[in-house]
Amino acid sequence: MIQDIPKGRTKEEIKAREQHIKNFYGRWIAEHPDKQVFNKALGKYICVKFLSINETYEKAARNFESTLAVFRLTEILQNATFVEELPAKRNTRNQKQFEKLLVMMHENIKLTVGLQRSNHDLVQYCITVPQQIK
Repeated sequence: MIQDIPKGRTKEEIKAREQHIKNFYGRWIAEHPDKQVFNKALGKYICVKFLSINETYEKAARNFESTLAVFRLTEILQNATFVEELPAKRNTRNQKQFEKLLVMMHENIKLTVGLQRSNHDLVQYCITVPQQIK
């Protein structure tokens, strides 16, 4: 499967990676019908919602390494450790629903989790591999 994922930065290659990510989430949800994973560091469940899928495929598909990271979703949700807390951007459509964002890391993978205002669920917001400054 990994050999089928394009590595380039063309519009077509990014679109292909988006589709791989969407397909992965479809399979993941079929295997995890409750759409949540217990995070050891926080001692709480992190939920995967529609917003999680959209935000992640939009961001992670831009980079081959980030796309590969998404395929480790369960491992990342379970094992990521807290790094910092950030305020949610009130004027950003996808962040309006959150009180705050938690930045977490697992190996070289960044997991952003939002604390929902309405019900205080922890929601996977995005998964990316931060680019190393060269």
